[in-house]
Amino acid sequence: MANQRKLKLGAQLHGAGASWWDWRHPEAFSDGSINFEFYKQQAKQAEAGKFDFLFVADSVYITENSSPHYLNRFEPLTILSALAAVTDKIGVVGTLTVSYSEPFTVARQFASLDHISHGRAGWNIVTSWLEGSASNYSKEKHLDHDVRYRLAEEYLEVVKGLWDSWEDDAFVRNKETGEFFDKSKLHTLNHKGEFFSVKGPLNISRSKQGQPPILQAGTSEDGRNFAAKHADIVYAGHQSFEETQQYYKDLKKRAIAFGRLADDISIIPNIRPIIGRTREEAEHKYQTYANLVTIENALIALGRPFNDHDFSVYPLDEPFPDLGEHGANSQQGSSERIKRTAKEQNLTLRQAALLFSTPRGEFIGTPEQVADSIQKWFEEGAADGFIVGTGTTGALKDFVELVIPILQERGLFRTEYEHDTLRGHLGLQVPVNRYSKVSVTP
Repeated sequence: MANQRKLKLGAQLHGAGASWWDWRHPEAFSDGSINFEFYKQQAKQAEAGKFDFLFVADSVYITENSSPHYLNRFEPLTILSALAAVTDKIGVVGTLTVSYSEPFTVARQFASLDHISHGRAGWNIVTSWLEGSASNYSKEKHLDHDVRYRLAEEYLEVVKGLWDSWEDDAFVRNKETGEFFDKSKLHTLNHKGEFFSVKGPLNISRSKQGQPPILQAGTSEDGRNFAAKHADIVYAGHQSFEETQQYYKDLKKRAIAFGRLADDISIIPNIRPIIGRTREEAEHKYQTYANLVTIENALIALGRPFNDHDFSVYPLDEPFPDLGEHGANSQQGSSERIKRTAKEQNLTLRQAALLFSTPRGEFIGTPEQVADSIQKWFEEGAADGFIVGTGTTGALKDFVELVIPILQERGLFRTEYEHDTLRGHLGLQVPVNRYSKVSVTP
């Protein structure tokens, strides 16, 4: 059983909620996005459930129409550093954009988080799709979609190079001889490329897991290729089983084409399970969430993948508008999926907005029914695991106390942590320092 493939589970920490209306739920913490006690409670619940990692999303631009969580929330590496200090085993994964940051600073930040957590850090790489982000960073315009991914390639190359500045045994710290480090094991990067010129070396060593694992959410053509080439974990938007299964096959095939093994990359869709003791109770819980949604908020949410496009200018009960190439330079994969679905199902704008704001999915039901769906997706080639998003404190508690035991009984998920690093949880090898010939075990 020890060598059997196991589910990978991440717990998404989304404060006041992922949507524009979650904060209104009777059980929600309306100030959850800046409430450390709430985050700590969620982190400890997830660790009690033996989750692989905590996940914090991010963006660097808001408007008055942004969701409540996005308007007022913690910066990811700050909150994760605090959570690393109050947890022992669970991984801490944060989102940070390559379009509006510098490789040296980011390499240093994640290496620091990796040391603070004793090897539990992970980096979710994004390129940022909201054009307004440029105005917060003294830029005249947002980079085009293909340029952002070209920049991301070089950015990751630089960061990984900096993470290898020190070989693993470089710090001798010999008080008797006065030798603090072995100078032959310190390496300067001297990178000069299209976007970056970085000398190095980095002023912090590698942690016990070598380098933080890489997460990425690639749905566009460029995004899929980047994820297949570089990511250890791919965060996939929750679609239908058939769509996700096709995405899963495509990413694995692309990974192989880049010279990797299919198992080198794990696909973990985002799900929002709603659990009831009975099917009726679960349905009631779903309707409680759905009833919080106004069509005005649904239209705002629909506009986000299209760079906050204003859908209120179109007739609600006429066919979904022809948007042409709109969305191609923002969240390309998601915007194209919305347009495709609306066309294939002949949806009105109202129908499309409500469909995408309150998706039902397969993860609503009793604990057994939710576990059945998870097992189906896992065993039939649609997922290697899941990022579990929950709108209230009780929802994560229900998943941990009611669904996790079923998955454990079926041999699908761990009963205890077998490792103390994120790479260990995910079954990933510690990358050998490029300057060293010595192999390191996880």
